[in-house]
Amino acid sequence: MPTDSKNFCIILAGGRGRRLWPCSRAEHPKQFVDLFGVGRTLLQQTFDRFARFIPTENIYVTTNDDFEPIAREQLPMLPSDNFIGEPINRDTAPSVTWGCYRILSRCPDANVIITPSDQAVLNLDAFVESATSALSFVTSHDGVIAMGIRPTRPEPGYGYVQMGDASDVPGMFTVQSFTEKPERDFAQLFMDSGEFLWNTGIFASNARHLLVHCKRIMPAPFRQIETDGRIPSSLEEEARLVWDYFSLFPNLSIDYGVLENADDAFVMLCNFGWADLGTWHSIYEAARRYDGDNVVLDSEVMMDNCRDNIIKLPKGHLGVMSGLEGYIVVENENVLMVCKKGDTSAQIRKFLNEVQVKLGEKFI
Repeated sequence: MPTDSKNFCIILAGGRGRRLWPCSRAEHPKQFVDLFGVGRTLLQQTFDRFARFIPTENIYVTTNDDFEPIAREQLPMLPSDNFIGEPINRDTAPSVTWGCYRILSRCPDANVIITPSDQAVLNLDAFVESATSALSFVTSHDGVIAMGIRPTRPEPGYGYVQMGDASDVPGMFTVQSFTEKPERDFAQLFMDSGEFLWNTGIFASNARHLLVHCKRIMPAPFRQIETDGRIPSSLEEEARLVWDYFSLFPNLSIDYGVLENADDAFVMLCNFGWADLGTWHSIYEAARRYDGDNVVLDSEVMMDNCRDNIIKLPKGHLGVMSGLEGYIVVENENVLMVCKKGDTSAQIRKFLNEVQVKLGEKFI
């Protein structure tokens, strides 16, 4: 098998995207939405990015079973077996586990790069260079590489990786510490120190070694599977195993599980221009700004004396605004949301809970 055909990708596409409500809805979350009006959804853009250097047949998508039909519709070029539907919501470590199992059944010496499906990358050539360098490293090293970006602002919604000792590979460092979503004051300290990078959530490893980590951080379900003697002999048996045992896995992220606990974790200093698209604030920071520092996402608007807003309206709707400063204005289907811009994650969770209790699922 040629070297490049040993490189695989797992796209994590099972999230509910609740922080981007109302554009991200329970039955059609953000990864399946074209937020920027570019003709490709976030999932499709992620596939396009990795298809530049990973063979199409080596790209896998893990998602909730409810969303698998949408993923298949949006990525019809992928083989049917490259979609891994999960019966219940768990964080990313169980998803990565089953993805590695599926890949290792095809290629016992596979390398794998893990990616979320809700990110923006600005410099594709630099991204491909960093990703292929990471895959080259894990071909001959048992380790896990996190791809990191220098912070440009004290963002409390991101994870921060502290660089430790430099390795013999330029731009590669051991992981000294990992902090997930710090308070803004700590994020400022991290940024000022120059020792911390944003964790992009993109990881590279050889699949065999990564599965060793998954078993170490989630021992209970693996013990149960081994006790029951359930060794998958086919993709059909593997699918039955997922349904039978997936609920035993903890709600654990691969970021935390590896970066907090592994003694062979590395962080690579990358410079490809990156943003997580998990919140309206992060989209505002990543998107192109127009007059008055307004961000208008594929929407028809007329604005007078407006500043520092983010606007997203449906096709065929016109927004007319005057004197608006520092707001999020988002309309999708049967919901219009208007709220002050900033870290709105807690506020949107509150909205969602109240709407669900008072009005039911039709607005969720």
